[in-house]
Amino acid sequence: MPTTTVPDAVPQPDILLRYNKVAAAIHWITGLLVLLQIYVGFTFHGMARGPARGDWFTWHKTIGATILILAFIRLAWRLTHKPPPFPTELPRWERLAAVWNHRAFYFVLFALPLTGLAAVSGGADEATTGLALGLRLPLIPGLSEAAGDLSGEVHEILVYATIFLLVLHVLAALKHQFLGGPQSRTAGRMPPFKSPDGSPAAPVD
Repeated sequence: MPTTTVPDAVPQPDILLRYNKVAAAIHWITGLLVLLQIYVGFTFHGMARGPARGDWFTWHKTIGATILILAFIRLAWRLTHKPPPFPTELPRWERLAAVWNHRAFYFVLFALPLTGLAAVSGGADEATTGLALGLRLPLIPGLSEAAGDLSGEVHEILVYATIFLLVLHVLAALKHQFLGGPQSRTAGRMPPFKSPDGSPAAPVD
């Protein structure tokens, strides 16, 4: 990923540059899956042991595996397609905050599924674990039960970190969409949102 100190910002007086349809689709599908995963995770975690809890846990593992695959797709797309530059109206500190928030999201999108997989793998007797629809996911070989327990604790910490990042992201999006001001044009960078000032937008391919 880019290591520039300050993200690119270019004047966009006539047309606001925005994410293309593929990037937007990956963004929204990932977001919905993460929200669903949080709901499923907290639900099964609070259930008594039994077949019903096992079914919820199976779906938790399945969604986690899906998020991991989508994270690889998202990263590959990001490395081969530049994101749209920020409008110059957006303050420098907000551009920096946005970039580091996204980088943190990339980290948790990989770290959450992998620590979850490690937690399931710790001390396991089988080479795979069951997913929904009869699918099987390979486990990490050779992990001790203690390593699995530690991974489970890290996994739980990352869940709360993810919730924190989601709240920040949503609050920032709502700020730009509804609180007005020239920097609010930033809201139009992600379809299907439109710039509050009515500026036309064009995707960056």
